[in-house]
Amino acid sequence: MFPAQPKIIILLATKDGGEYLQEQLDSLRAQTYSNWELQVSDDGSTDDTIRIVRSFSESVSQRVAVRDGPRQGFWQNFMSLVRNDEIDGDLFAYCDQDDIWFPEKLASAVTWFGTHDARRPALYFTRTELIGPDGTSSGHSPLFTRPPVFRNALVQNIGGGNTMVFNREARLKLRATPVDAVLIAHDWWTYQLVTGVGGVAHYDPWPSLKYRQHDQNIIGSNIGVRARTKRLLAFLNGRVVTWNDINLERLGRMRDLLTLDNAAVLHNFAAARRSRRVKRLILLWKSGVYRQNLIDNIGLFLAALLGRL
Repeated sequence: MFPAQPKIIILLATKDGGEYLQEQLDSLRAQTYSNWELQVSDDGSTDDTIRIVRSFSESVSQRVAVRDGPRQGFWQNFMSLVRNDEIDGDLFAYCDQDDIWFPEKLASAVTWFGTHDARRPALYFTRTELIGPDGTSSGHSPLFTRPPVFRNALVQNIGGGNTMVFNREARLKLRATPVDAVLIAHDWWTYQLVTGVGGVAHYDPWPSLKYRQHDQNIIGSNIGVRARTKRLLAFLNGRVVTWNDINLERLGRMRDLLTLDNAAVLHNFAAARRSRRVKRLILLWKSGVYRQNLIDNIGLFLAALLGRL
């Protein structure tokens, strides 16, 4: 049974984040839901990141713990928190070091999880408000309308990790990820695995945070002409081929955890990539995979036609 006041573990990965970190931490303090704990994995910061976190820990009643990260990149840093045996709670929330959470972010997630069967893996994520380095609003992330299921997750990540909250059952599945597995991003993998094993993903169209766009972003917004151009180039220059190679290798190693239906989706998609042109398109269609809008779906089948899948 899901507890009335679940404990949320906030998983914050840091690396030289001192410029914007204080605003992020202030937004954690301002949460209307207070039963949370902050677990920080720092990847060897040389600025004042640790000092800021230590100072914050003295200003809140919630527990704040800081540990050394693996120093192997951002997704390894987040996954080290997911795998850590010393961390336990009812819900887990990824947290970037440079955003600003809206006060109701955690409360909204708790409300949704309260309507869900706690025995089933579950993932909650939301739309975001985009802001510049100075905090000026520049619009919102795309509004997605198609179901957030494995057929989408296999070819597109619509869940920003900075908005994601997942339950204990989802975390158990994530912990089964082989330590030597290569990921493209922790959030895409979370979306793929939770839906792949038969868990439920919920996309909330109401933004839960201000997503800061700046030169240090490893992954930025996916809206606008520039973003569409980058996606097109990713198809044409073979980058998507590499992404699919990585995804299929990793999912193949965890095939036994997938539902029968999703294992069939994976099989047909993998077979499409190996087949000749006409059969490639047929198998791609048979797999049922899709992206969230018409233009991107046309691009998906065009990539298949050109052998760039």
